[in-house]
Amino acid sequence: MTVKRLYETMYLLRPDLPDQESEAAIAKYQEFLVQQEAEDITTQHRGRRRLAYDIKGHREGIYIQVNYTATPKTIESLEKSMRLADDVIRYMTIKLEPEAIEEDAEEEIIPDAEAAVEVVEAPVVAETPVEVVAAE
Repeated sequence: MTVKRLYETMYLLRPDLPDQESEAAIAKYQEFLVQQEAEDITTQHRGRRRLAYDIKGHREGIYIQVNYTATPKTIESLEKSMRLADDVIRYMTIKLEPEAIEEDAEEEIIPDAEAAVEVVEAPVVAETPVEVVAAE
């Protein structure tokens, strides 16, 4: 039995794809994940953005982010499919750690600015005279 883990795949589509073809490509990879029995599939279309450097002759790309739970064998198949596709110019898959996700989900507790603050008095120390010696 293979354990399913949480993954995030970010891929770039060619910027010259019409909207219908880019939506078809996104749907193709979602359907691929469903066929491979991936779970909790969440897709975010990040839009067209300028790249830091040319990738396969393109200065822009359409960014797509997909979060899902799957087996490592599914990742191999998905990346092979993206490697052979002409519409994908770059892709990257990372394994997310469950601890990191739980930490992000917790809210940071910020004290209320108007709440009463407890004042604690410091103990009084008896002053002792200090002798100052001048250097000659």
